[in-house]
Amino acid sequence: MRSAEVKRCSRCNATKPRAAFASNKSARDGLQAYCRECWSAYHQARQLANGKNVRPRVETPEGFKFCRSCNAVKPWSEWHRNASASDGLSTSCKACRAAKGRAHHLKRNYGLTEAERDAMVASQRGLCVICLNAPAAHVDHCHKTGRVRGVLCFNCNSAIGKLGDDPEAVRRAAAYLEGNSWKPILVAPGVYQLPS
Repeated sequence: MRSAEVKRCSRCNATKPRAAFASNKSARDGLQAYCRECWSAYHQARQLANGKNVRPRVETPEGFKFCRSCNAVKPWSEWHRNASASDGLSTSCKACRAAKGRAHHLKRNYGLTEAERDAMVASQRGLCVICLNAPAAHVDHCHKTGRVRGVLCFNCNSAIGKLGDDPEAVRRAAAYLEGNSWKPILVAPGVYQLPS
């Protein structure tokens, strides 16, 4: 290898390719003096000396990464990309990020924890309280007050939402399904009388 393609680490004195060194704009050659492994060990020793909590290093095979959320070693395909990270991967695996996202969504939108939502589902015996045959999976809330009403299946939750959370519209829909559809009576131009 040419000297421009390699560099000697000033800590371990090993000659390594330039890719083994992190960048440093203030250095003459644009690279750190220590290789990545030596810099990591040096930084960890400094942190321990300063009394800081240092996470233990977990050795993983090539193409794998350790998730600190679920304590599992997973292949790179199980991680989202993160261009700003040193290894180009997210800090948590896809499954852990999805679980955190769901918990954050419940707390932010409904003020519920996953345990509170699960307790509501258990009190409904795991079923949607409207159709009574599909699993309850979607939190339903009043759009005016924000109060959580229950946990419904997707179809029932979207149906009452499309009916505008209007009890009268739901009653008219039920009457229609029972065969008691009504015809609007024209009272004045553009004004219709609703059934009594």
